[in-house]
Amino acid sequence: MKKRKTLYGLLACVSILFILYALVTNYIIDPGAEAFLSHKTGLKRELHLPVWLNVMRVHVAFACIAMAAGLLNFSNRIFEKSRKFHRINGYVYLVSVLLVVVTSGYMAPYATGGKISSMGFNALNIIWLFITGMALVQIQKKRIIRHRNWMIRSYAFCFTNLMIHLITSLFHQGFGLIYASDYIIGVYGSMVLLLILPEVVIRTIGPSKEAPISLK
Repeated sequence: MKKRKTLYGLLACVSILFILYALVTNYIIDPGAEAFLSHKTGLKRELHLPVWLNVMRVHVAFACIAMAAGLLNFSNRIFEKSRKFHRINGYVYLVSVLLVVVTSGYMAPYATGGKISSMGFNALNIIWLFITGMALVQIQKKRIIRHRNWMIRSYAFCFTNLMIHLITSLFHQGFGLIYASDYIIGVYGSMVLLLILPEVVIRTIGPSKEAPISLK
């Protein structure tokens, strides 16, 4: 129980800070995404900036909503007080993930690093949809612990952007490679880590026996 509270507290801090960072950066400091777009060179498709920016803003907004909704639904206190809220908020998370994936699909062909990065983003989107769908299937079958575990796996993908930029910065500043190459490493490196780290968390928080809990 103590491990779970500690992990949840850490998760809450990271999630809230990242949400604030994403909102301030994309809507106040750099609403035109000039810093991000400066790395996009040699695009084979013409980037229609006004459309791209609008899609990007929707993408960021729903990514933040998904992160906030997922965080709330991991709270045992909220779950015990209102399972109805937990269920409704779960659908908010699901819809948000769908919209993040759809907008990401639009932006993927314009990804820094070209076609290789684009393929990586499409793979990330497919994996995220599959994992989130599995979480939904498990809760419909009243498999609470399995649902929780699949949600942990799904929620990890809310940190895709953070993970990509951490890995990219690490390689760019540490090895001085071309930014586009570092970004490709970031995309595929994040994919691997986002599949591994949730399994570590699941093993850390405890057993995976099914619990006889009803959500009715």
